[in-house]
Amino acid sequence: MMIHAYPEMYVSKAQAVLGEAFDTAVNICKISGEDFVKMFVVSTVSDAMEKGEPLYLAGKSGIELVKDIIRETRGRNVEIEPQNRYGRTSQYWIGWAVAYYQWRSGRKYSEIFKALSYAELERMYFTLHEADVSKFADAAEEKVKEFFPDTNLKRIRNIYGCTQSDLAKMSGVSLRSIQMYEQRKKDINKASSETLYRISKVLGCAMEDLIEK
Repeated sequence: MMIHAYPEMYVSKAQAVLGEAFDTAVNICKISGEDFVKMFVVSTVSDAMEKGEPLYLAGKSGIELVKDIIRETRGRNVEIEPQNRYGRTSQYWIGWAVAYYQWRSGRKYSEIFKALSYAELERMYFTLHEADVSKFADAAEEKVKEFFPDTNLKRIRNIYGCTQSDLAKMSGVSLRSIQMYEQRKKDINKASSETLYRISKVLGCAMEDLIEK
């Protein structure tokens, strides 16, 4: 079961916008890639893109995104003059490729950039920038899973602060099922909507948050 972040019709635009944003921030505004990642993930811009808000996916340019992010995170307005860019830079590719992976996986940008540092993304550029973007997405997914070995259910349950037994009692889902979901011996993606609803209601999350990407 694949839960995409937003309709596919917006993907290419979102890729272009985030690619331009990274290129602009690093090469025009002279913000380091690592610093721009930090600014981006704490801004409301990343949240809006994750939620598929059309204004941020298709209504603004990458330059406008950078202005919004700088204003929000550094408290100042900047003027950025558009420049003629010939060919994609590695910075453009990073934003472009990560936007695709975020759409395909439905993961949060903060989660993606925690598992994949900017330096690692630069290294991936040299081996993957000429390949189909799905190759990058596959490699990114493997790295994210290595970084976050726990299932979404276990991670969210621990954050909520309840035991497996507590969750079973409050949700009405059997303890054995919860254990098997967390051990990946039973595929939570194939759980009934009723089961997902019961668990998510107790943990205060969306049903989709429990799905394994």
